[in-house]
Amino acid sequence: MLTRYGVRTAVGHNAAMPAISWAVPDPRVLALRIRLRAVRMVAPQGFGYLGQALSSCGSLGQGLSAALGFALADRFRGSDARIFTMVSDGELEEGQVWEAALFAAHHRLDRLVVLLDANNSQVDGPVDSITTLEPIAAKWSAFGWHAVDVDGHDVAAVGSALAAAIAERERPSVLVCRTSTRHGLDCLPPDADGHFIKLPPSLAAAATAELTGKLEALRA
Repeated sequence: MLTRYGVRTAVGHNAAMPAISWAVPDPRVLALRIRLRAVRMVAPQGFGYLGQALSSCGSLGQGLSAALGFALADRFRGSDARIFTMVSDGELEEGQVWEAALFAAHHRLDRLVVLLDANNSQVDGPVDSITTLEPIAAKWSAFGWHAVDVDGHDVAAVGSALAAAIAERERPSVLVCRTSTRHGLDCLPPDADGHFIKLPPSLAAAATAELTGKLEALRA
C-alpha cells in the first residue's frame, strides 16, 4: 500500500508557499522569494511551470474539489494516502465549495482533512460584513463532516484536532481554525486587516523591529 500525504491549498495568497518551500532553482522563484512580485501571488495556476503541482485552480473555491478528486482517486488505486487541503472562510461564499463538501461526505472520504482558515478577512472587507457564514462548524457538520472549532494560533490545539481527524472513520474532517491576520504583530492597530495591508514607513519600521526582537529571543 502506498502511504503518502498530499497538501492542497485553495487559498489564493498561499500560492507563493509551495514555490518558496520547494526551493526550485528558477530565477522567477528566486525573485519571488526576494520581492514576491516576479510571479503573480494570487494565481495558483502561475506555478504550473514548477512541475511540482498536480493541479492548478485559478478561481478561488476550486481547491476542495481538486482535493476530494485526489482522495477518491487514491481510494480507487487502493492507496491509504491522506489528503490535507487549506481553505479560507471567504471561499465559503462559493457554491462549488459546498457541492464538494456534499460529495465528499456522500462518498465517506475519511482520508480527506480540511484546514479552514477562518480569519474573517477578504478583499472586500470583513467576511461577516459581506455574507453571514456562521455557524461555520455546524454547517459542515450538517453536511456530514466531522467538524471542530479550534484556535488556529494554538499549535498544540491544532495538533490534537488533527490527530482526532486522522482517527475519524467514515467521514471527512474539517478544522475551523480561528485566526487573525494581524496575529503576531502587536504594533498593528486593532482595526488593521492583514489581507491587503500597506504599512507606512513608521509602522513598517516598528513591525521590523518587533519581529527582529522576537527572532532574537527565539535564538537566545
